[in-house]
Amino acid sequence: MGVSDEMRRYRAQRAWLETLDRYGLKTVLMYGLLSAIALIMLLPLLWLVSTSFKGPMENLFQFPPQFFPESPTFANFAKVWETSPFGRYFFNSTLIAVVTVALNLLLCSLAAYPLARLNFKGRELLFSLVVSTILIPFQIVMIPLYILTVRLGLTNTYLGVIFPSIASAFGIFLMRQAFQSVPKELEEAARIDGCTELGIWWHIMIPSVRPALVTLAIFVFIGSWSDFLWPLLILDRPEYYTLPLGVARLAGSFSLDWRLIAAGSVISIVPIILFFVAAQRYIVPSEAGSGVKG
Repeated sequence: MGVSDEMRRYRAQRAWLETLDRYGLKTVLMYGLLSAIALIMLLPLLWLVSTSFKGPMENLFQFPPQFFPESPTFANFAKVWETSPFGRYFFNSTLIAVVTVALNLLLCSLAAYPLARLNFKGRELLFSLVVSTILIPFQIVMIPLYILTVRLGLTNTYLGVIFPSIASAFGIFLMRQAFQSVPKELEEAARIDGCTELGIWWHIMIPSVRPALVTLAIFVFIGSWSDFLWPLLILDRPEYYTLPLGVARLAGSFSLDWRLIAAGSVISIVPIILFFVAAQRYIVPSEAGSGVKG
């Protein structure tokens, strides 16, 4: 009797799913669920943007919360930009992020190429050691890294902020996997034409792994732009502050005026969104990306 009941329930569920598929309701329910999850994840960001546009007479802590400002104003953004050197903070963050991305793309791809395409003794062991460093939290190496940076005289310098992030184990791992996906025929054809290893890396490998390069650039840019802990340790002169440090400084400058802090936070995250939107179309590989016809 129990087996018969189970079979009836199973058939009823299957018939219900087939009905949903027939009328497209399954797709609607799936996208509705995903949209609800996305909305829940975006609520803090929406609240931040809403607060940045609220005027001084609006209650930020009313219940239920008011997501849409009664009288939207750009005064908070103007006050933050005029009373704090956000232009300088923006320049510092841009310079540090751009240089960090460029160094990561160069050094990680150079390190990953021999680990992916060249055969030498101990290659797998070396790669395993590099990848294993991902498991080490930054807080563990932070103190010796800080002592090294101080002894090198890199405090209160752009190079001091960039120094720990010029390459990463994740970047080497990502680029190695991308290089391994490039057809070997391209490499062999380049060698027949007399191309050196550096030439193969630059003319064959780099164009073939453009989606991986863009992906790495996005991750590095976001990490560098939003980094707070290391710049806080290495910088104590405001003229070298990055945007995260500048936003944190707003808490003291304006005695916790959440409207101005929210406006500064929005200013700091807009470049990340624009960079991602501009770069995401390069992530998908093109049809002729492999360079080999079937």
